[in-house]
Amino acid sequence: MKPPQNKEIISDFGRWNVIVSAVAIAQQNSKKIHYGWVIVMTGMLSICACLGFGRFALGMLLPSMASTLKLSYSEMGFISTANFAGYLVSVLAGGFWAGRIGARRLIFFALLLVGISMALVSRAESFIQVLVLYTLTGIGSGATNVPVMGLVSSWFSSNKRGRAAGFIVIGSGFAIILSGRLIPWVNRMYGSEGWRTNWTILSSAVLVISAVSLLLIRNRPQDKGLLPYGAGDVTAGPQKARPAKASVFREGVMYYLGLIYFLFGYTYVIYATFFVTTLVKERGFSEAAAGSLWSMVGLLSLFSGPVFGTISDKLSRKTGLIIVFCFQMIAYLLVASGLPGIFLYLSIFFYGVVAWSIPSIMAAAVGDYVGAQKAAAAFGMVTFIFGFGQIIGPAVAGVLAERTGSFSSSFYMAGIFAGLAILLTAFLKKPQTA
Repeated sequence: MKPPQNKEIISDFGRWNVIVSAVAIAQQNSKKIHYGWVIVMTGMLSICACLGFGRFALGMLLPSMASTLKLSYSEMGFISTANFAGYLVSVLAGGFWAGRIGARRLIFFALLLVGISMALVSRAESFIQVLVLYTLTGIGSGATNVPVMGLVSSWFSSNKRGRAAGFIVIGSGFAIILSGRLIPWVNRMYGSEGWRTNWTILSSAVLVISAVSLLLIRNRPQDKGLLPYGAGDVTAGPQKARPAKASVFREGVMYYLGLIYFLFGYTYVIYATFFVTTLVKERGFSEAAAGSLWSMVGLLSLFSGPVFGTISDKLSRKTGLIIVFCFQMIAYLLVASGLPGIFLYLSIFFYGVVAWSIPSIMAAAVGDYVGAQKAAAAFGMVTFIFGFGQIIGPAVAGVLAERTGSFSSSFYMAGIFAGLAILLTAFLKKPQTA
């Protein structure tokens, strides 16, 4: 056999050198995408399922459900309240169980509960059945939301949390866009019972997402041999150590944040629950036209979390919260005024562009105040207080609308409470850590 010539050896070596270099470059590029962003995308799907499909689709489904099941305004409000009551029951336990069994498994089982209970709602024949089943949906939603948002503090450094949480919460926006288009189309296809098919479709999507969450979510960066994203960022600044405390319940600022979050829960849910009903019952819109406007809210909301979460990273959590509450107050007052045309679209714009901003800012804020290890428990605590707002808001708004014959007074009430939130936020203390 003829031995290889020097030129051939050099040529082969050159080719192998190119291949090795290409592999090294590919490996280096793959490492540029931190697994924390996989957590964010999976968290976004989980929020889409538990809150987007499990809660915010209700506003689109209520008009047809009310016609079939003969629901009054008060009963419509109490169905929403039942969901939030279930949510409230689970949020405190969510932080506890995330520490016990891990966020990954808790999110999976909680999404299973959401999907199964929604499927059963599709077969309900009475107000009471819907009330009970939708309470279970709320329990699953709370047990999903708390650990998902708690993952932000584990996977991201302080100056990256607002943006990361912002991307997670836009899952609700995607769900609103989909439900605004899908639900009226299915209702046209199946008539008065179309809402049942819609619940079945949405529940199936939730069950698929539950499997995806189990496959992709990891509890800590250490599980993948990583540090939190941004941990090596030289611009992040030094992190001050916090004195150890036995419980987040001893953190007074958590109650103050909870009160602000309560006002958000009380007000935003009135708009989310009754906006479509107001357009259909009081403004003369068709269900399809109202659905298109609600989809517009979803489209605008896609920018809300990342934009205002980043603003809170750059300026401060306080500044971010004040801006968002100002936008929401304007939205509530505009729809309450009953003004036509451009004013209704302005209301949609102001509501949609900040729709999911406050949950993302709150998820980042609790990590700033108590640290990554206690973030899930702290977020569960403030979300528990927030949950009372979600429970009371729809019930009061529904009763008030029934007594006055219009939701206008309910939206005015929401505007006043948003103004109170601005005042309280102005006195919020700075966290001890950056």
